[in-house]
Amino acid sequence: MSIMLWSCLHFPDLSLQLLMRAASIRMPMIISSGGNRPLVLSCNSIARKAGVNAGMSLSAAIALCPDLQAHARDASAERSAMERIAGWAGQFTPVVSLDGPDSVLLEIAGSLALFSGLHALPVRMSAGLAELGYTAAIATAPTPSAARLLARAGMSVAIDESARLQRVLRNLPLALLDQPEPVIQALDFMGVRTVGACLELPREGLARRFGQGLLDELDRALGHLPDPRQPYRPPAHYHARLVLPAPVEPLLFVAHRLLVELSGHLRMQGSGLTRLELTLHHAKRAATLVQIGCSTPTRDPRRMLRLLRERLAHLELPADVEAIQIDGKESRPLASHDLSLFPEDILPEEERWSIIDHLRARLGAEAVYGITCHADHRPERASRPCEPGTASRQTRQERRPLWLLDPPHRLREQEDRLLLEAPLVLHSGPERIEGGWWDGAGVTRDYFVASDDQGRQLWIYRERRGGRGWFLQGIFG
Repeated sequence: MSIMLWSCLHFPDLSLQLLMRAASIRMPMIISSGGNRPLVLSCNSIARKAGVNAGMSLSAAIALCPDLQAHARDASAERSAMERIAGWAGQFTPVVSLDGPDSVLLEIAGSLALFSGLHALPVRMSAGLAELGYTAAIATAPTPSAARLLARAGMSVAIDESARLQRVLRNLPLALLDQPEPVIQALDFMGVRTVGACLELPREGLARRFGQGLLDELDRALGHLPDPRQPYRPPAHYHARLVLPAPVEPLLFVAHRLLVELSGHLRMQGSGLTRLELTLHHAKRAATLVQIGCSTPTRDPRRMLRLLRERLAHLELPADVEAIQIDGKESRPLASHDLSLFPEDILPEEERWSIIDHLRARLGAEAVYGITCHADHRPERASRPCEPGTASRQTRQERRPLWLLDPPHRLREQEDRLLLEAPLVLHSGPERIEGGWWDGAGVTRDYFVASDDQGRQLWIYRERRGGRGWFLQGIFG
């Protein structure tokens, strides 16, 4: 029988964390309830220092702290955030499950060897969540219910032994269980306030008075009953929207956190992004749309952030930004590669494509392109612009210069010698090219390879039709 280990990522004050992860400057912030008399649901440390506490009225909190940033709780945004966190967590294990409105469960037994063991993996997950702007209690236990109870208690521990698990669980308060409030209050009135005290009571009497659900929850946590979990299935395309607490927030600071989240989503799917859309929402103006394209699939958040920085540097916004939205529009499977003994930060091939994407983001996609061969004998029509990296098959084997002049430069003739800045020397030729009669741009030319006094190799031709003279059309590298 295989041994399972579950890690629970529990996010206390998730609504407040959603607000704070979009804030680069520390300011007093609270989450308030709705209704005619809103109350403070949670507050950050700066607000608490000003005397604000959970449970007081919003008007009293503003009186204590006039520059308070107050935002109503958004349950829909919390659900969306938990789903994106689950998608990000899929890079650590293929078995991820949502647990309630503020927790994510991961089965990690099969991932320990890949991430350096039981104690290193939670550290890595905690560091990754901090980069996303979250703080979570991470607890690991042999059952998902036990991991959830430990994380709810704020215990960032890793327990892989059943005997130790029972000892630790017995000291946890019963208020952490998913039981109705009247059941917890009745047990508290009886003086039963911990899991251990509850387990010492007669099971039949406990079930008869408080229902079988209480015993079943305890048994699932202790591993006495099966505890199946519904796996989370992420959407095919990443979508995230983050409301800014203040319009002065740096856009790249907020975008970076969403791009790191997107990177985890892509790792879970084994794919890379090829097209990204950034939408900047304004109060009374139409949204600003920024599109980013990648020549090759990528899930490197640093590369995506560099491209985004280039686009935003040349963008003039019509108004302050109230929310930022990122959509992963197109993705493709990302090919794996072998790791070398001395790995580099960026492979040469990846670095080349990164430079191309950087130039396209700065100059525009139409200004940076590849060249592909085209079946035409006329040199000026023997190639076509194409997307960088598009494969082409060369149709001619003759030596051709890459640098063609448009239009060709007329050469001077003096005493039967061709002159550019100095006399030219012919080396090979002629090569006769005739064609284009079908489209009204026919040519009849004899091509030669020549050199000037500086040793440059030139490609020149003589126009045979109408005696129009000699022209320089190309320069060899």
